[in-house]
Amino acid sequence: MTHFLKSEQKPDGHRLEEILTMVRADIILRASKLLEDERPEAKRVLENDIKILGWLSDSVRAAEDSTQLLTKSFGKSTPGKPRVGSA
Repeated sequence: MTHFLKSEQKPDGHRLEEILTMVRADIILRASKLLEDERPEAKRVLENDIKILGWLSDSVRAAEDSTQLLTKSFGKSTPGKPRVGSA
């Protein structure tokens, strides 16, 4: 899988599923703060967050599946060197 957000702390970057998981955790935290807010706007935002969480969970599973497939087929990834496709 492509690696994103390279840094000194993580020079190889993050895999897509790691980033999606971090985003999902942030949305869960934000949504939990809306639970007690009875205003219609807050309820709508919470409903939207719940939909987004479902899409993110589906996306995490798909990204993990792709990583597992590529690893099984072509071995461990090397940053900067694609296992499939072109650089």
